[in-house]
Amino acid sequence: MTTIKFNSIGIIHSPFKDLEGMPIQPIGARGIKGKINLNGEYKSGLKDLEGFSHIILIYHLHLSKDHKLEVKPFLDTQKRGVFATRAPKRPNPIGMSVVRLNKIESSTIFISNVDIVDGTPLLDIKPYIPHFDTLEDDKIKIGWFEDKYHEAVDKKSDRRFIDD
Repeated sequence: MTTIKFNSIGIIHSPFKDLEGMPIQPIGARGIKGKINLNGEYKSGLKDLEGFSHIILIYHLHLSKDHKLEVKPFLDTQKRGVFATRAPKRPNPIGMSVVRLNKIESSTIFISNVDIVDGTPLLDIKPYIPHFDTLEDDKIKIGWFEDKYHEAVDKKSDRRFIDD
């Protein structure tokens, strides 16, 4: 096994102080504002980012203490393989969200559509580019989400990944 080390480049702030009751995906977090305090040494890396309306945040799911290979996701009642879900109990606790970029002031990034707990360590930022990140292919399949994805708009997290 290869050892990999990542360092946080900043901290994500949101109104969510607890995992319970948070939106489970950015689609359910429309309008919820947050900010990122980027470590000062990375400030020059923000050059040209304001030209993008959305960014991809890659972050450490720091409250996830272990992993499970089968989980019962928020949008289902049966266990699924963790790699067929977006559940936080992953072998490598890495999260990803596409959020709206509102503005940048110095090394503070103001965002919205935030579905991330306050104090989450940020690992990386990438621009969201629909031409690269959305497949224009009518053969896309979304597995067991096919009849459930619309529920994500109103679904909030519960304690299933906190207490188990």
